[in-house]
Amino acid sequence: MADLDITIGNKTFTVACQDGQERFLQAAARQLSDQAGAVLSQIGRMPSERMLLMAGLMLADKTAAMEHELTTLRARVAELQARPAPAPERVEVPVIPPVVVETMAELAARTEALAATLEEKVAQ
Repeated sequence: MADLDITIGNKTFTVACQDGQERFLQAAARQLSDQAGAVLSQIGRMPSERMLLMAGLMLADKTAAMEHELTTLRARVAELQARPAPAPERVEVPVIPPVVVETMAELAARTEALAATLEEKVAQ
């Protein structure tokens, strides 16, 4: 088990934690210290117990708000998942656009006319 020094509200505390959990404890301590700093900047000097209580309550309030939001989001996801899938829209797209069909018909007519002219010249 590792001992870790953390600083919260300008006070240093030594705490024990499981090996490998130091990073998580330091991150949690930073959050608590940020809240303690906010409390101290608003209220000023106070006993460390009161500072920790106020900072802990502020974090708990934020956590409760996030849990409420998460619950709301989960309910919305469940509602959306319960809906039947919308029917796919069928879009009619011509395989060959009309302008291409017209151009091909015109080219075919020209080719037939050229072929007819060529046959006449060969026949003479």
